[in-house]
Amino acid sequence: MTGIHDFPAFLLASVALAVLPGPDTLYVLGRTVAQGRRAGLWSLAGIGGGCLGHVAASALGLSALIAASPFAFELVKLAGALYLAWIGVQLLREAWRHAGDGVPLPAVAADEAGGWQLLRQGVITNLLNPKVGLFFISFLPQFVTPGVGTVGDFVLLGLTFVGIGLVWILLLMHTTDLATRHFRGRAAVQRWFKASTGGLFVGLAAKLALDR
Repeated sequence: MTGIHDFPAFLLASVALAVLPGPDTLYVLGRTVAQGRRAGLWSLAGIGGGCLGHVAASALGLSALIAASPFAFELVKLAGALYLAWIGVQLLREAWRHAGDGVPLPAVAADEAGGWQLLRQGVITNLLNPKVGLFFISFLPQFVTPGVGTVGDFVLLGLTFVGIGLVWILLLMHTTDLATRHFRGRAAVQRWFKASTGGLFVGLAAKLALDR
């Protein structure tokens, strides 16, 4: 017998939370604007992989251990902020390099190696945000009966929540790609897209580092 209760309320809450713009949404949309739909898809897959890691960590109690240690929590958080800032700086450098030569920047990661790099970056940026794990260990237990629920119940709720979030981001990503595709072929606009995305990532890094 499952220990999950109030599942319709869980679905409603999950949809409501998914439509709120968070760091994962902004990360994927930033990649899409700067580098195109394929880059957005690779980044979305990476975010999904990171979320699955958080679901597993929450179900096994690892996230609770990190949350219980202020030092470990701050260490992981600062590592995530530094990684996001590093990605942002790389994008800013690409945008500013040869800014006056009129040559378009590469719009997408054209080869498989570039795609795997985007995937890896998405996984790492999500895993190094301990607030995601903290959310799971505070949100999911509200829909599991104490003493009855199992690890499988937590995993099922976590996968459902992640799936809803990814579908919503995918819809936003597709809309964003259609809205910006026409402009990405222009060198000046493309550099502006990359510079804006780099600034966005640096801003996300600062927010993650300063959040309490």
